[in-house]
Formats: sequence, C-alpha cells, structure tokens
Amino acid sequence: MALTLSKNQSISLEKTAGSGLTKVTLGLGWDPEKAGFLGKMFGSGGDIDLDASCIMLDGELKPVDLVWFRQLKSRDGSIRHSGDNRTGEGEGDDESIAVNLNTLPASVQHLVFTVNSFTGQNFERIKNAYCRIINDTNKQELARFNLTDQGSHTGVVMANLSRGPGGWEFKAIGKTTNGRTADDLVSLAVQAVRA
Repeated sequence: MALTLSKNQSISLEKTAGSGLTKVTLGLGWDPEKAGFLGKMFGSGGDIDLDASCIMLDGELKPVDLVWFRQLKSRDGSIRHSGDNRTGEGEGDDESIAVNLNTLPASVQHLVFTVNSFTGQNFERIKNAYCRIINDTNKQELARFNLTDQGSHTGVVMANLSRGPGGWEFKAIGKTTNGRTADDLVSLAVQAVRA
C-alpha cells in the first residue's frame, strides 16, 4: 500500500519497495474545474494545461538537464516524459516522467519534479491534483503526495528524488510559486532541495 506524504515528509524508496529499485515513474494527475455558463461568457473557461517537468541537479545543485514538454527525454536518455496533456481530462495520470535509475549519470544527485500552468490559469481552478511515484518493475505505487493548495499560484515544486548513502529518497515539497514553464522554476527548485 502506498504512503500518502505530507509537505516536507520523505521516505526511502528502497525500504518502501523492499528491494533495489531500477526504474521509477512519477505520475501527475489533475482535474480542471469546469467553467459554468458565466465563466465561458467572461473568458474564465477553457482547458488548463499543466506541465510536469524534471530538473536534474548535480551535487552542487547546479542544473544538468531539464526534461519537459519541449524536451521529452534527457540528453543521456535516462529520463523520458510521456508528452503534453493539455486538458487534464480522463482518469489516472495525465502526464508521467519515467526515470531509469541505473543509467542516470553518477553526477546527477537530485531530480526535482515541478508542475506549472503553461496557459497561465492559476490553481484555484484545479482540483484533485496529485503526484505519485511508481516502481516500474512491478507497477506498485510507492508514495503519493496530494497537491491540495488551491490559490493564485501557477506553479508548484512538487517533490524531489535524491541519491543518498542508503539509496534514493523521495521528499514531498509542495512549494507554490508563479511561473509558466519549468525554466521559471529552476532557482526555486534549487532552494527547495537546499532547505
């Protein structure tokens, strides 16, 4: 059974999985709040395009690479993005990022997962948002973090995956911010890992 994490809570993925992890996927899901008749008349309707991204950092917290809707795989090929979902419609994960931990360069010590509203709508119109980490070997959900903060922000530093002496550790962050692309969230991602 998956653990539901609170902000700033972390877990050892190896201990939770019960064996050495080789591949994990971070899934992001959300439901857009449907605009009523007046919302459509006054322009507050329309699809909400949330984008999941992964910022790769080295041990000194310097950006190494960025996986997002404009670059669907890392330059080394160890991280792959499922592609852009522009509506949030349907059940299950709307976007996902798959990580091959075995082929991830040793210089990469931290993976920071972010989400932002590319279309600029804020999180007041987003419901049931979550991120979850899955063991790809057996498709077991290891941990889930519900992104419950609704408000005027357009981005969230969701979580990070850090390499430590005991293996990979997953930490729920949930830091809200403003930004329309992952580029806008890099400095906040570094601050979140440092904290």
